[in-house]
Amino acid sequence: MTSEWWRTAAIYQIYPRSFADANGDGMGDLAGITSRLGDLQDLGIDAIWLSPFYTSPQRDAGYDVADYCDVDPRFGNLADFDAMLAEAHARGIRVIIDLVPNHSSDEHAWFQAALAGSAGSAERARYLFREGRGPAGDEPPNNWESVFGGPAWTRVVEPDGSPGQWYLHLFDSSQPDFDWTNEEVREEFRRILRFWLDRGVDGFRVDVAHGMVKADGLPDYTPPAEGGSMGGAGGVPGAVPPDEAGVPLEPEISDEGDGAPYWGQDGVHEIYRDWRALLDEYPGERILAAEAWVDPLPRVAKWVRSDEMHQAFNFAYLETPWDAAALRRVIDASLDAFGAVGAPSTWVLSNHDVVRHATRLSVTEANPQGHGLGPRSKGLPEYAPGLRRARAATALMLALPGSSYLYQGEELGLPEVIHLPDDARQDPTWFRTDGERYGRDGCRVPIPWEGAEPSYGFGPTDAAWLPQPAEWASLARDAQRGIPGSTLSLYRDALRLRREHALGAGTLEWLPGFPDSVVALRNGPVVVVANTGTSPVELPAGDVLLASGPLDGRTLPHDTTAWLRA
Repeated sequence: MTSEWWRTAAIYQIYPRSFADANGDGMGDLAGITSRLGDLQDLGIDAIWLSPFYTSPQRDAGYDVADYCDVDPRFGNLADFDAMLAEAHARGIRVIIDLVPNHSSDEHAWFQAALAGSAGSAERARYLFREGRGPAGDEPPNNWESVFGGPAWTRVVEPDGSPGQWYLHLFDSSQPDFDWTNEEVREEFRRILRFWLDRGVDGFRVDVAHGMVKADGLPDYTPPAEGGSMGGAGGVPGAVPPDEAGVPLEPEISDEGDGAPYWGQDGVHEIYRDWRALLDEYPGERILAAEAWVDPLPRVAKWVRSDEMHQAFNFAYLETPWDAAALRRVIDASLDAFGAVGAPSTWVLSNHDVVRHATRLSVTEANPQGHGLGPRSKGLPEYAPGLRRARAATALMLALPGSSYLYQGEELGLPEVIHLPDDARQDPTWFRTDGERYGRDGCRVPIPWEGAEPSYGFGPTDAAWLPQPAEWASLARDAQRGIPGSTLSLYRDALRLRREHALGAGTLEWLPGFPDSVVALRNGPVVVVANTGTSPVELPAGDVLLASGPLDGRTLPHDTTAWLRA
């Protein structure tokens, strides 16, 4: 493994409950992950990132943590984790785990002690408890709204039965926010970091890394009407409105923030400098990766200065439509912003919080982040055109210098599952908005491995915590393995060529002489041409190394990307 591996790594996100189920209960688990690591080694990734597997009541799919230093029995136990980690390392795969420091579960021992305590107690000081407004204190302390809809404050009943203080929860009411001005909170997370580093993990993806610190006084704030109300899983600050044709415009890339008093406060950087110093005590280049939903890119780069995190997710790129001008602009801005602080740019198209890009890139109506898609959504695409565009977008992304993140199942071309029964949905967004927003369940459906097996090979039984659609059979891994032209083969070939030609460590050069609808670049010995328009274009000279779809001789059709040997 090379020095500073994280600068060029292809990192594969595993959503544990939906990846592989070893015991047949319908919920993925750590033993299931271990059993499928050979497939990921064959795919050609460098590291895996695991979404939370900690002890949790699972009201927000594990992002409500009740014990940060143990495994939820649904997923196994610490011995299962150690076995998975050892197997991954034996296969040359590094392991990054999720850390959720903005909030805990309301079942965490600290919050239960806070409920049993009194106003002003040390137990309540670990969280953000405040007195209510109004004569009887029956109004929330401020007007903030939850990412998942509704108010961001819940009033508690005091031990004597009287209505009492309110606590802040930027997400679900079962996820109270920590007070990061409290040194006891900071020391507890140092302990948690050391617990997992001592077990051998290679780093942490930090959930809501733009949160944690709130503006002094917790002032009222009303988000801009045209943007997402919050950040993180439920909305993107500055979410991009559509143009008159319903096509999303490219995100803003200026150097101004949105001013929300709960996101991107300067105090978060002190926390990450402290964590970076702690990680640097350990051998083997352990890393921190930020989930920081902040605008614009120069602000995101502040999370990855040399003494803070190693990486930050490039959500500006994820949000960019399939449009050549917008793509060139965001790629340039990304390389400039991250390069200015000596960090690699990251590239990502899908994760557990967004509509899968095999669907999202072809939606023709506005679909704000976190709202999800369902049967009543407008602008839904057909599968085949959506997949064609998604394959082209992935081929472009994997040719860019820096580190790339892949989300489980995208290598199979999985679309968003739109037609989930209402009674099967589990995302808090669905319930807190009374079904107005579908939420994120559609990208979290258990993935298929063997088309003819129960639950399509997800587990040994038909059980699956979210229902799988019938079309999963034809998209299963065994139906694509070794098949030329399959999406799985495309990903495998792209990752191999990316590694062989050191594209992650390369330098991008734009190529002139192409139509405005084409993204054309050179990265080392590879020329990349992506046609985002409707008309075919002629390819330049050079042997074709990779194509996201069939070519017509030397002609590149619409929604297709090709790699050529320069």
